[in-house]
Amino acid sequence: MNGKRLMQIFKCLTVSAAITLAFSPSVTAGTGEETIEHEAGFYYTIQRGDTLWDLSDKFFDSPWYWPELWQENEQIPNPHWIYPGERIRLFQKQGKDTFSFHIPEPEIIVQESAVELVQETPMPEEKTVYYSYPPMDAVGFIRKETVNPLGYIFKVKDDAILISEGDTVYISYADKDALPIMQGGKYTIYRKLHPTTDRKQNRQLGGQYYILGIVEVTRLEADFVIAKVLKSFRSIAIDDFILPYERRSPEIPITESVPNLIGKLIVSEEHAEIIGDMTVAFIDKGKVDKIQEGQIYNIFYQEKENVKKKGEKSVILTPVEIGRLIVLHTEQETATVLITQTDRSATPNALIHTPPAE
Repeated sequence: MNGKRLMQIFKCLTVSAAITLAFSPSVTAGTGEETIEHEAGFYYTIQRGDTLWDLSDKFFDSPWYWPELWQENEQIPNPHWIYPGERIRLFQKQGKDTFSFHIPEPEIIVQESAVELVQETPMPEEKTVYYSYPPMDAVGFIRKETVNPLGYIFKVKDDAILISEGDTVYISYADKDALPIMQGGKYTIYRKLHPTTDRKQNRQLGGQYYILGIVEVTRLEADFVIAKVLKSFRSIAIDDFILPYERRSPEIPITESVPNLIGKLIVSEEHAEIIGDMTVAFIDKGKVDKIQEGQIYNIFYQEKENVKKKGEKSVILTPVEIGRLIVLHTEQETATVLITQTDRSATPNALIHTPPAE
């Protein structure tokens, strides 16, 4: 399927998919490196009556793309037999090609007994187009309010230098008045990094909560608990904290972006100076700005230039779009995002806005 042709045809949402995401923590965040393999991208859940021919026409404006759609979904043995509830991948990034699609508008039908156009009575809304991001449990956040930990790791069995999956750890209660730690319960391991500040506006945005892994409590003692590390997203160390584990769905329904929004990237989750494809980062907009999970925004820059004529003032040039992101998680004043595509590297304080109408 020709990615460039699709870009010209569709009024679209564009995203890049990747097979491997490598976390490379900074010195502040940690000293180890973990690699999480996953597949990300847009997916659709098959409804009753769907065919690959019809879906190709719906999402790619031509039914003749059905062989490519079938080729993208090797789990379908026979293209003539697809079943409700099955999940199909609408596209996947390969190399540097970017595939696009549009979300269809409600169908307009003509009733035989009427002259005017009548919109079909809508069925209960079902968000079947979504972005799939498997490592959602590893996504951190910036929050102004302090998160009170339930406990902290004070020892690892056999005094292992690096704490990883399968290791046994000993956790001390943080506070007797804190919520009880339950045997068999799962808990998220995290580390609180230094407060994040918007230097231009002289505003403190809150502390960064850096997610490291998941443990399951296997035994309760009077002054501590014993737990097993189920997952290690990044390097875990003595004195890292725990909080109750809440599973996050890796399937994020796509939703409409806030009109005319302008914000900026604060920093990447790993505090890298260069922000590129498949990087998790934070923006300075949150729930108070009506930001929601699944919204799409563009990264851009805009230059100011002097007009070289006597008496003329400087002018602000047209915005240049350089990338795109999707919102993964929201807090009151900030949000965690995934950079899905960049034409050039972005940096902290890069501007973001609502995708322009096409």
